[in-house]
Amino acid sequence: MSHCLREHAVDHVILERGRVGNSWRTERWDSLRLLTPNWQSRLPGYRYGGCDADGFMTMPEVIGFIEGYAATTSAPVQEETVVTSVGASGDGFRVATDQGEWRCRTVVLASGACNLADVPVVESELPPSIHALTTMQYRNPDTLPPGGVLVVGASATGVQLAEEIHRSGRPVTLSVGEHVRLPRTYRGRDILWWMQAAGILDQRYDEMDDIVRARNVPSPQLVGTPERSTLDINALTDIGVKLVGRLAAVRNGKAQFSGGLRNVCRLADLKMNRLLNTIDEWAIDNGADGGVDTPHRFEPTRVPDAPPLEIDLQTGHADGIRSILWATGYRADYSWLDLPALDHKGRLRHDGGVVTVPGVYALGLNFLRRRKSSFIHGAEDDARDLAGHLVGYLNSGARRAVAGA
Repeated sequence: MSHCLREHAVDHVILERGRVGNSWRTERWDSLRLLTPNWQSRLPGYRYGGCDADGFMTMPEVIGFIEGYAATTSAPVQEETVVTSVGASGDGFRVATDQGEWRCRTVVLASGACNLADVPVVESELPPSIHALTTMQYRNPDTLPPGGVLVVGASATGVQLAEEIHRSGRPVTLSVGEHVRLPRTYRGRDILWWMQAAGILDQRYDEMDDIVRARNVPSPQLVGTPERSTLDINALTDIGVKLVGRLAAVRNGKAQFSGGLRNVCRLADLKMNRLLNTIDEWAIDNGADGGVDTPHRFEPTRVPDAPPLEIDLQTGHADGIRSILWATGYRADYSWLDLPALDHKGRLRHDGGVVTVPGVYALGLNFLRRRKSSFIHGAEDDARDLAGHLVGYLNSGARRAVAGA
């Protein structure tokens, strides 16, 4: 957004609570890599310049990428500045920080959608002996106590950490709710290459029948590894991870799970195959069917005949569950936003990033304007659209001021 505002000669400042790339520095686990291939890492006037285009950046590399962009664009970042409130003031806004106060005509909320771990209310019912933590707190398996681990959530984060913890020697049980199954590669190419080429990642928010539903779809079961391997539920059960359904309740020290595991997995398989059908049709229609592997389908998700519906969290045997890792997603933190811009659930009310409060914009949210909005390369188109709208808003105010004079 800073790059786009500079192109429009709009004076601005970026307020950062820590250092550039703060959340990547402080809220990620050690082994995390981007889920998008390096060739997809690009921003306005800047792109990945290494020699491993098909690889996936580690966290230090992501931090270096963002730092490099900030330096290359001479972004006016004021680091170590915590915003404590944003409220209306005259014909603009007052931004209070721990380093002083700012007055501005417009505000862009680029604080993201992953500020707080979304922990289920059942956590309050866990026995005191259970060590519970979120994926924002987790760093590596060595920080967990001995014993079994229950990983709750089977999206990208959940499957990756279930594998990592299991390979460390701890028994792992994965609680599976709604999820999006995707292969890492299909017909010899990365699945995101196909989704980009077929225009799926460019689908717009105003083309969706239910944009609220689209914005709340779980992140796909993708991991970035040097081997470009697929990590789905079948891959986890192959190495010994046990499966249970969605965590429904904890009562009297016992975790209770939904009996709908088979249906949830069948639905994920169905949606994956629909996507692959769309890709195959696009390949035929656009002459991209030759020279690549032929269409194929993946083995359906294997589900135990009778997965347990209850696990006693207070048993003392060696394989008993001693830790619960909440891989249940994140939510935005707008506790500092003193504007009438939130709905009854605390979610930001906006139309493609144009917030219901005139002069306020949002950037970096899931499916903000396009399906790719939450990816690094999705920021450019969204930022250009919103910068154009912002400039129009500023210009309309200037015209009103001239007319009033």
